[in-house]
Amino acid sequence: MHATPPPTGAASEPSVDRGWGRGSVGGVSFTEVGDRIWVRRHPWFDLNITAIGGEHGLVVVDTHASGTAAREVVDALRRLDRGAPFAVVNTHEHFDHTFGNATFLTEYGELPIHAHEEAAARTTVAGERIKEAYRDSDDPRAEEVLATEIRPADRTFSSAAVIDLGDRQIELVHPGRGHTAGDLVVRVPDADVLLAGDLVEESAPPAYGLDSWPLEWPLTLDLVLSLTTPDTVVVPGHGAVVDRDFVEQQRADVGVVAETIRDLASRGVPQAQALTAATWPLPEGALTHAVARGYEHLPRSQRRLPLV
Repeated sequence: MHATPPPTGAASEPSVDRGWGRGSVGGVSFTEVGDRIWVRRHPWFDLNITAIGGEHGLVVVDTHASGTAAREVVDALRRLDRGAPFAVVNTHEHFDHTFGNATFLTEYGELPIHAHEEAAARTTVAGERIKEAYRDSDDPRAEEVLATEIRPADRTFSSAAVIDLGDRQIELVHPGRGHTAGDLVVRVPDADVLLAGDLVEESAPPAYGLDSWPLEWPLTLDLVLSLTTPDTVVVPGHGAVVDRDFVEQQRADVGVVAETIRDLASRGVPQAQALTAATWPLPEGALTHAVARGYEHLPRSQRRLPLV
């Protein structure tokens, strides 16, 4: 890592190492992981962007962290040469998944951009927060982040939606709150591929930020798992493609985090002491916001006065 990230906690992003500033993770070409489903694993943030092909064109899932980075994606799509984008999907509102939206509209015209209603409503606020954080950053790509136009999704849903590509249908499902309040997963039933967004991560621990829902995340992943089979290919928001077993293990980890928070609070352990008062399945550095948000979300009936 050769660049210093902005103070991510203030920008609705967790303080975990996802490869900020790395230039050598993964490749620069799209790789087919299922029938007409191509994933490009980008070095910046170790981010996955996916293109799903159909009779009407491509559905592009997530658009990268700046207008400049999105143009790199557009160039890669043209090299792929499997048609033009028909629609864009944002798996949630964080800037590394949405800051390319305006570039796609400039390059391809008024494409529909789909997202959960909560994600669309929060995209501008989340984006402005990350821009403020980048103003004091020495990240070499800070200027392009600051120069990016923020464009929220314009096609929203509350529970589920379908994008019709003519010869196949793409399902968008909001399985519940977890990484954010507006997470969605993308299911391609005929190919048995599921795009999980940041509800699942492979190259870093689950990302608990100031906008996460740690107590609800396990149940959300239960619903995600219900959309899979033993053979499902799962594309995480960041890192290598995984399988159902990996998702089950990550669900177990976030489940232990949630139950540990409940247990500590019920025994009167103060929030400030929680990280050192228990054994956690994930690195403590990844759990600061998980504990804070978990304590915040607990009903008062589940919190006891601090033990003396």
